[in-house]
Amino acid sequence: MRLLTVNAGSSSLRLALYEGQGAGLACLRQMRYEGIEPDDPTPLAELLEIAPGAVDAVVHRVVHGGRRRQSCRIDATVEREIEENAVLAPLHNPAALRWIAHCRRRFGSDTAQIAVFDTAFYADLPPEAAEYALPHELTREHGLRRYGFHGSAHAAMVRRWRALRPDLPLGGRVISLQLGAGCSVTATAQGRAIDTSMGFTPLEGLMMATRSGDVDPGLLIHLQRHAGFDAAGLEDLLTRRSGLRGVSGLSGDMRELLASREPRAGLAIGMFCYRARKYIGACLAALGGADAIVFGGGIGEHSPGIRARILDGLEDLGIQLDPVRNEAATNVESRISADASRIEVCVMVVDEGRVLAEEAEELINTGLRT
Repeated sequence: MRLLTVNAGSSSLRLALYEGQGAGLACLRQMRYEGIEPDDPTPLAELLEIAPGAVDAVVHRVVHGGRRRQSCRIDATVEREIEENAVLAPLHNPAALRWIAHCRRRFGSDTAQIAVFDTAFYADLPPEAAEYALPHELTREHGLRRYGFHGSAHAAMVRRWRALRPDLPLGGRVISLQLGAGCSVTATAQGRAIDTSMGFTPLEGLMMATRSGDVDPGLLIHLQRHAGFDAAGLEDLLTRRSGLRGVSGLSGDMRELLASREPRAGLAIGMFCYRARKYIGACLAALGGADAIVFGGGIGEHSPGIRARILDGLEDLGIQLDPVRNEAATNVESRISADASRIEVCVMVVDEGRVLAEEAEELINTGLRT
């Protein structure tokens, strides 16, 4: 079986080819692009030139699946639902739709295309974590709930942790941090997500590259009443002009902010780390403790200084970092906690492509569903 995985993020594109079955499923080739326009199909042509040949299916990471709880074959109905949910994930769902169209033109309509939804990992969140404190009739009518996002990334980290620690029942209690252009924290108990930082849209939760994260709803009402913002203006403000970029006034790229001496860059970094630390505390409370804290994503995998600042001051909670191990862990799987740390801290290279391929393989083997 040969599978092409397409992961169109908010600021990047990752393509990969997998071949084989089961434990023999192997990545033949993977490519990552930064700042690629979703209308540009060039990356696909480049990948297939390097690794030519037919594919059995194309697998897409789709950020917002709405009420869908499982991966499925993409047909006209599924595409329409992805488009309808684009208003809730404007940086992601439109890009996924464009890549579905690119792949249909390249491989034809007979080649199966499969959607793996980020939100599926959180379909069984406990009601107390999933529900908003709004009138029940309103939430039921409009599907207002905390859907959660980055499900493929968090699933990849949890699966890898479980493989490393088979002595813990289903991996025990894990706090996973996906830190990149988009950022989220998830609390997982025995393989089940019980809480997460993102909510109805990918705006809730941590401060991100250009997204605000948590904001007082009253502040938004104030901006509507007194600063002339309408819905479109608020969406643009919160999605594209806030976060690291908005606070620093320089960039949403953590690497640029770390290299800057501007006070606002320092403030943006400090806010980023502080908010991540607060969410770790919240997850510890939700889980009643933790066996592991796992970092992934571009910032999580490549920024020892950011990891150290996030975990600073948490020693009394059982989290003790080893500075030497932490500094050495850049884009490599590694334990970075001290031997005496009650909670193990790890860096993991997040392999979302494998999660997508494994989901697709299972779907194909059990009969493609829509």
